[in-house]
Amino acid sequence: MSDHNPGLRPWRDIARRTSRQIMVGSVPVGGGAPITVQTMTNTLTSDAVATIDQIRRCEEAGADLIRVSCPDTDSTAALGKIVRAARIPIIADIHFHYKRALEAADAGAACLRINPGNIGSSERVGEVVRAAKANGCAIRIGVNAGSLEKDLLEKYGEPCPEALVESALDHIKLLQDHDFHEYKVAVKASDVFLAVAAYMQLADAVDCPLHLGITEAGGLIGGTVKSALGIGNLLWGGVGDTIRVSLSAEPEEEVRVGYEILKALGLRTRGVRVVSCPSCARQGFDVIRTVQALEDALGHIKTPMSLSVLGCVVNGPGEARETDIGVTGGGNGKHMVYLSGVTDHHVEDADMIAHIVKLVEAKAAEIDAGSAVSMDTLHGKAA
Repeated sequence: MSDHNPGLRPWRDIARRTSRQIMVGSVPVGGGAPITVQTMTNTLTSDAVATIDQIRRCEEAGADLIRVSCPDTDSTAALGKIVRAARIPIIADIHFHYKRALEAADAGAACLRINPGNIGSSERVGEVVRAAKANGCAIRIGVNAGSLEKDLLEKYGEPCPEALVESALDHIKLLQDHDFHEYKVAVKASDVFLAVAAYMQLADAVDCPLHLGITEAGGLIGGTVKSALGIGNLLWGGVGDTIRVSLSAEPEEEVRVGYEILKALGLRTRGVRVVSCPSCARQGFDVIRTVQALEDALGHIKTPMSLSVLGCVVNGPGEARETDIGVTGGGNGKHMVYLSGVTDHHVEDADMIAHIVKLVEAKAAEIDAGSAVSMDTLHGKAA
């Protein structure tokens, strides 16, 4: 359920699945904690400088957690420097070689992403668990439709929800057999229907936090659409404690899309929520270019608040009533500005973008200082 004013607008309320909470470094996951947004670096982890630079950009975009791949000893050797430089917890991505997991845990990773079944014998899984316990690491079990175990493919004939869930439950048992319970689980697929069905089945079978994602979703536009459908469907149904939007794009874009999904559902807000029209012949200014310029100019604002940018008076005044700052296109290059839903003054074409940026910055400062509240809060949209 949206934390702010539950019941004020019951058609907005989301009843989140109850899960137990684990800690990924200093960040709580599950148990009613805010849904975290994570991404993954695409630099060579062995290049600590490049990886840290990319992590910094993701931090600025709002990432709560970030994963780095550790395929070799050069990567785990660089991990300690990366962990020390990062402001957010680091998740080490491990495949097949259990020693990389041991090295990553010792290097300070807050979480190990593994498939216990790929690690090898029960003894090797036990070594990883002992290293995780000794270093305070969580573990993320990552099941993927593209890499299901051979016996499950033979049993079911193809990747299906039942196969993904059975794989996850088998991996969970491997950890539980070693008395390890600080884990979260993902059952990802590139097929939206398959992923959603698997997550829904798994949500009914376990009480651990769930990591959501549509894997190999595609490029920025296609991948965003698939991720919004899959992740959004699950979150709307109350399932999910942490998300990663997988895009063939820079990782900071994944973070931005993740937040947009959460913002659209009222589950979490960060920065300026922009309401804007697609524009038409009625527009009093170039809406598309104006919105692009404002989004670029307001990227530094982290305070949750809202801005409406509409080209004419058909829907403009109504949308402005619901936002902190609004602008509606008028004639002769003069446009109406709304503050806290009320008409306030006009602005000229040439001054509009700079003027709106100053108004947003001022309102954000007031909200941060506690001398003002966002219209989103008043209308039960913040979380």
